[in-house]
Amino acid sequence: MRSVLSKLLWPGLAVGSLLPIYLGMEAGHGVLAFNVTYLSLALTIALLERFMPHEKRWLANDGQMGPDLAHTVLSKGIAQVIVTVIVFMGIAEWVKPAGGPLWPETWPLLAQIAIGLVIVEAGLYWKHRLAHEWPWLWRFHAVHHSVTRLWFFNTGRFHVVDTVTGLLVGIPVLLLLGAPQPVLLMVSATTAVIGMLTHCNIEMRCGPLNYVFNTPELHRWHHSKVLDEGNRNYGENLMLFDMIFGTYINPPRRPPADIGIENPMPENFFGQLKIPFTRAPL
Repeated sequence: MRSVLSKLLWPGLAVGSLLPIYLGMEAGHGVLAFNVTYLSLALTIALLERFMPHEKRWLANDGQMGPDLAHTVLSKGIAQVIVTVIVFMGIAEWVKPAGGPLWPETWPLLAQIAIGLVIVEAGLYWKHRLAHEWPWLWRFHAVHHSVTRLWFFNTGRFHVVDTVTGLLVGIPVLLLLGAPQPVLLMVSATTAVIGMLTHCNIEMRCGPLNYVFNTPELHRWHHSKVLDEGNRNYGENLMLFDMIFGTYINPPRRPPADIGIENPMPENFFGQLKIPFTRAPL
């Protein structure tokens, strides 16, 4: 039963979250549907992490729930405000009317969402990769990689500068291409849902899905202290560009449980906000 469940959980939770968001959007309550669904997903994952954890040692308190929550509120709050303003306040139509010559608005909505994910993924992949390869970007991204365990609660642990630079390479590109409101919302919702699933501490077996989507199995390698493992699997939602540019990794062994960074990170939220601007080694 546990083995079967581990294979069904990722697709079940992903579809079970995105479907009500889509239906809520169709009913004219997209933001409400997203928030209710996202909270429900978090609560479901919290229970499953206790029931069938991938790493039992990651269930222990690391003393970072306060900073994790503060980063999440700040970063995810800013992200949601920006997406809400763009999608629901007419900014999309103001920047470039939906259905412009560059956007295939006659395609089925599912196909439009798929191409939107690929377009956004191109920017997110290179932004993420550069955050590992350029020291000045890494200093902000190191706040996220300083976690010593992966679980749903630190999904949003990103320095606000890291979050803002990520937003700049995603939705604005779809705006300029003339993507309609439903595509903007569903691409944003997919990124949020997959992000939560990616960081969860649940035993999941994703099989062939690992070649298409970013999954917990793949992302655990990305948090490895071994550079040849940690500097891989940059995809946010899709593994397409990791496949193309040779950064995909999924060895037939268990990912390391000892994760984090070598240099110390301040224990408090404001210290973590400040340290990228100092000369402290990261």
